[in-house]
Amino acid sequence: MGIYEWGVDSAEDVTEELFQCVVRNFGHPVFWGRYLVRVPAVSEGLTRREISWIHSQGVRILPIYNAFREARGYGHGRAAALDAAYHAGNLGAPKGVPIFANMERFFRVDSAWIRGWTEGMLASGYRSGIYNDPVTGGFNEAFCNAVNENAYLTLQNILWSAEPETEPGGPWSTPDYEPEAPDCGGNVSAWQYSRRVTRCPVDFNLAAGSLVNILW
Repeated sequence: MGIYEWGVDSAEDVTEELFQCVVRNFGHPVFWGRYLVRVPAVSEGLTRREISWIHSQGVRILPIYNAFREARGYGHGRAAALDAAYHAGNLGAPKGVPIFANMERFFRVDSAWIRGWTEGMLASGYRSGIYNDPVTGGFNEAFCNAVNENAYLTLQNILWSAEPETEPGGPWSTPDYEPEAPDCGGNVSAWQYSRRVTRCPVDFNLAAGSLVNILW
């Protein structure tokens, strides 16, 4: 059985108040998922001051890119990857760190975008990650079509699954690591297992130790 670490993600800045809310009510996260750029009415973007604060608490950062609302077309996927890499570099994220495209279940998505994102990420020196819902929406079909076009995509991508959703148990009562995967398989190394956290504005996650080791 593998080792899985507990972490959270948030659309809000990681302030001392938010961090202590998580620690006080649930426990100390090993990693924290945060967005690279600000998207109005959706998410706040990382700042260097916030990065320093997170690292000072011994927590790794899982970078997320969400400055897109549709995932169609090879050129758009590659452009998104290069933009994500640009912002990550400006913030000081070292090469080799995975950056996760935030693929919501209601997005229109095709295999070409996934290929463009993956190849753009690899060309930038960062690793390709995709947050996804393999059950609801178009990701499952698009990813499997992309894999049929290029089998290496299963090895080149780190998948972060949003399914299934369970009760929001903290680090001492996490569910068994059983995330849903696309029908064609894939490297599902992270699982957002609960978005029903009420005490603090965060979501709960589990991630394989092998992924946590290469986070920022």
